[in-house]
Amino acid sequence: MKRIAIFASGSGSNFEAIVDAYNRGELNCEPALCVCDRKGAYVIERARKLNVPVIVAHPRDFEDKAAYERFLLEKLMELDIDLICLAGYMRLIGEVLLEGYGNRIINIHPSLLPAFKGAHAIKDAFDYGVKVYGVTIHFVDETLDGGKIISQGAFPYEGTDFEELESRIHKLEHQLYPKTINKIISNL
Repeated sequence: MKRIAIFASGSGSNFEAIVDAYNRGELNCEPALCVCDRKGAYVIERARKLNVPVIVAHPRDFEDKAAYERFLLEKLMELDIDLICLAGYMRLIGEVLLEGYGNRIINIHPSLLPAFKGAHAIKDAFDYGVKVYGVTIHFVDETLDGGKIISQGAFPYEGTDFEELESRIHKLEHQLYPKTINKIISNL
């Protein structure tokens, strides 16, 4: 069975959705590792509760970004990781991981890319007044929220409740990401 590593920086709801899909038999690969770059992030607790090994490492603890990524690459290789899935990982991936996992790093983003890139995509789209919201899963390259789009999901929303909108986007993310991971993993 293929193995994935899930990189996250925050609460880890997408991490948990992926692991839950695996536990229900709906994911065709094993979530074998959680990588977190923030000490104290809630995803660490989720990973421990779900019995997924965790590496917590902050880039500032290393000489430079390349050293940080070499450390991660070594751990990924030791665990025979086939695919890296970014799930709220708030760092640009650098040259070391891109070379080590070319076309085997994917990301989920809470907008219909190429619109509303960056960390505040939902709020930016909401403030702009868009009428169709969505989620994009794409291959990762050296650019912010760049890379070839793999899949997207969308829904109309003309409401004014930001929390309701966020909830709907997260629900769509939790459905779309495991399905897309299956699609990618079957082609490796």
